[in-house]
Amino acid sequence: MASLKDVKMKIGGVKKTKQITKAMNMVASAKLRGAQQRIERFRPYAQKFFDMLSDLGGQSEDAAHPLLAARDEVKTSGIVLATSDRGLAGSFNVNIITAALKFAKSKVDEGKAVKFYCVGRKARDAVRQLGYEFPLAIVGQMNALDFTMAANVGNKVMEDFLDGSIDEATMFYGEFISLAKQPPTILPLLPIASQSAAQDEAPAKAKDYIYEPEVESLLAELLPRFVKVQVYRGLLDTSASEHAARMQAMDNATRNCDEMVDALTLLYNKTRQAAITTELIDIVGGVEALKG
Repeated sequence: MASLKDVKMKIGGVKKTKQITKAMNMVASAKLRGAQQRIERFRPYAQKFFDMLSDLGGQSEDAAHPLLAARDEVKTSGIVLATSDRGLAGSFNVNIITAALKFAKSKVDEGKAVKFYCVGRKARDAVRQLGYEFPLAIVGQMNALDFTMAANVGNKVMEDFLDGSIDEATMFYGEFISLAKQPPTILPLLPIASQSAAQDEAPAKAKDYIYEPEVESLLAELLPRFVKVQVYRGLLDTSASEHAARMQAMDNATRNCDEMVDALTLLYNKTRQAAITTELIDIVGGVEALKG
């Protein structure tokens, strides 16, 4: 049985750990409020942009813009993988990375090459460990997330798509639904025609728009911006999901600390009682020996 000093030191260590987890929970909660407001404000804009561009792309031919044209043969698939820079967020990063790597493996099994565009230290480390090629890795900037960062990612993906380095692009990120739910989500980025086709599968009332200037000029301006907007939406979702997952993980850790303190306190009391009992036995034994 552990000594009283050892048990007491363990209780002190767990209590200090509880202070840390509680503080991290409060920090994550404060950051979550700001991140949640940002994604809730931006999500309607991104969705409306998607709807409008789906209608616009449906009225134009693939030749109207290179970003609309699907390749006859897909040889290389690009994956934009968005995770956090830090851990201590439960299984949040693992779920996103697992989904992306499973998708990448399916592409490799089909005989296609895979390139990763990593945002977040966890994404970069996982991809590098498995030996995949990653032309872009943005690390240490998730806490200072802005549209410029999303534009840099979008520009690199579009540049590689246009010069033939990749033939399609897909994004994996954590979608913020609630404090308890941040599932990994897949979002097709390029070619944009595939997104319009998926949107057209759902029955919807046809819309008639009058465009000025012509559709081709609008596509040249809107399509690159559309890709950047979708990347930015994914990054905002990932940021909010990270804070929610960390808040939940630290809350669970705090509760576990309370349970460990209770268990160690019970052990401490049992150990102390056993020590007292042993001392009493020694005293009584000594007294009986003197009487004899």
